[in-house]
Amino acid sequence: MRIGPWTLPNNVLVAPMAGVTDRPFRQLCKRLGAGYAVSEMAASNPRLWDSVKTSRRLDHEGEIAPVAVQIAGADPAMMAEAAVFNVGKGARIIDINMGCPAKKVCHAACGSALLRDEALVARILQAVADACQPLGVPVTLKTRTGWDREHRNALRVARLARDAGIAALTLHGRTRADLYTGQAEYDTIRAVKAEIDIPVVANGDIDGPEKARAVLEYTGADAVMIGRAAQGRPWIFREIDHYLRTGRRLPPPTLAEMRALLLDHLDDHYRFYGEHTGVRTARKHIGWYVAGLPGADAFRARMNLIDNTAQQWQAVAGWFDALAREGAGAPAGPAYPLAA
Repeated sequence: MRIGPWTLPNNVLVAPMAGVTDRPFRQLCKRLGAGYAVSEMAASNPRLWDSVKTSRRLDHEGEIAPVAVQIAGADPAMMAEAAVFNVGKGARIIDINMGCPAKKVCHAACGSALLRDEALVARILQAVADACQPLGVPVTLKTRTGWDREHRNALRVARLARDAGIAALTLHGRTRADLYTGQAEYDTIRAVKAEIDIPVVANGDIDGPEKARAVLEYTGADAVMIGRAAQGRPWIFREIDHYLRTGRRLPPPTLAEMRALLLDHLDDHYRFYGEHTGVRTARKHIGWYVAGLPGADAFRARMNLIDNTAQQWQAVAGWFDALAREGAGAPAGPAYPLAA
């Protein structure tokens, strides 16, 4: 799959997720087989660019190319300015968010709220594409099938994206009103792929190798994007990539490999966030990794009381060592509902 001048190593991509796809997580997913990863959503409002949160999201030091940054906003000129600003900070692909269903985003007329105003959608797409074209930076779009099931307009939005010069389109098979509930539908993705000649990425409920292949075959999409299913399972990318290439499943990671991956992830996470924020933001990642393992609930309850990174790291290492002594095995799959 290609995005502008970039040829991706495979067609298994990491979805942008606020509070999840920070630089340490993106790097880990790429090392474990993801062909591409998009950053957390960055605000287009210049007044927010100096905040600590945004500064971290603009930190791409050492990141595997191409660096892709997602921007969100409702003002075409401001979105264009944000795109150029992020290119200056190292972005080599700009992704436009028109899919986030969160209330705080939609209340600001951003994310999937834009789907109610196709004229504004067209202006934003054209403004960002025009700003990035002289810089040689392709622009992509992530969106949903529509505002609600009675107002699906993904086909029209896809045509607007193509006409504006958007390099690739990711489509989540849900409307904004669906949030993350119910089952993703792939008929709209299939229709969009049949309509436009730019790369189309299928997103929604893809939780394993067989599902990824089935979605690609049914929709004709060029790639799949994995979101929530990668939380605590960053090795899902190598599993899907291997299966798509060979038709054979890889064995799941051993408990020892899970331990090593999580501890390496924590080391990188702590360096990135520092002591105070690092120990707190690591808790969700630890919880996702250990879900489905024996005694996970009791361990999470104890671990969440730790407010020191060194002690948290040691607690994780010790817990996995205790599991190994007890002869526990790694979980076969996710222990939570999948929806992204």
